[in-house]
Amino acid sequence: MTDTHAEAVRADVWLWRARFFKTRSLAAKFVDEGRIRLTRTGAESRIDKPSRTVKPGDVLVFGLAGRLIAVRVLDCGERRGPATEARGLYEAVEG
Repeated sequence: MTDTHAEAVRADVWLWRARFFKTRSLAAKFVDEGRIRLTRTGAESRIDKPSRTVKPGDVLVFGLAGRLIAVRVLDCGERRGPATEARGLYEAVEG
């Protein structure tokens, strides 16, 4: 194993690791439905496939449970850990 984290990770895997979804398949379904907007280097687009990658610095915006969530990806993570570890993967973005 290496000491460095991955530079990019699949969108569904990241959403699952960051604990926005209980299962990876739920995260993949959410992404498949085109419900996530990605901003990378000033360009905004929709993530349309679970295999699309996210990387540190990206901003994700999506609605979940009646709330609009906007987060900046800080780290890709290596596993789905406890909630305290998951919160280290992102920071809230003020709209």
